[in-house]
Amino acid sequence: MNQKHQEDLSHIRSMMERSSRFISLSGLSGVFAGLSALIGGLYVYQLFEKNGINYFEGKNKEFSMSLVSELVFSGIVIFTFALTFGILFTVRKSKKYNLPIWTSTTKNMLLNLAIPLAVGGLFCLALLFHQMYVLIAPATLVFYGLALVNAEKYTFSDIKYLGFCEVALGSISMFYLGYGLIFWILGFGVLHILYGLIMFKKYK
Repeated sequence: MNQKHQEDLSHIRSMMERSSRFISLSGLSGVFAGLSALIGGLYVYQLFEKNGINYFEGKNKEFSMSLVSELVFSGIVIFTFALTFGILFTVRKSKKYNLPIWTSTTKNMLLNLAIPLAVGGLFCLALLFHQMYVLIAPATLVFYGLALVNAEKYTFSDIKYLGFCEVALGSISMFYLGYGLIFWILGFGVLHILYGLIMFKKYK
């Protein structure tokens, strides 16, 4: 009788978790988002080399408008790939476990995620407009981390740790201006892959 009572409580707890949190996020989406960032980061490094920028020597880091345009385009492509993988793996997991995707919880999570991202995007556009390029990579890491922490209450609580790491990495990179690409690859590439693998193992 006691065992049945425990099973009923576990079932009720599971139903409450499903109704209050978006649990369709897949660890694989984090892995593939990280891989997209790594590939994109390597491509950006090749762009620097092509434009005569000795990135690791700290010399000749003057960005032409054509290079800036290519960098912005590369960022959009990387974001599109990461978002696409995230949607694909989320839909796949939802179908596998028969979980609803578009719920009030999903809307709340996206809203809490979108507000810091929108403000951060506007801030980065201002940096771009004023040609303060060295601050863009730190800003993207910090605002992305804040967005994850803000959305944590509507999805897996583990995501806040990724958010804290992104904020910390972005804050550190502010003191090493000119090396934002390295921190960007670490934050959006390496951290995402590690987080994705941990989540996949924990919640598979």
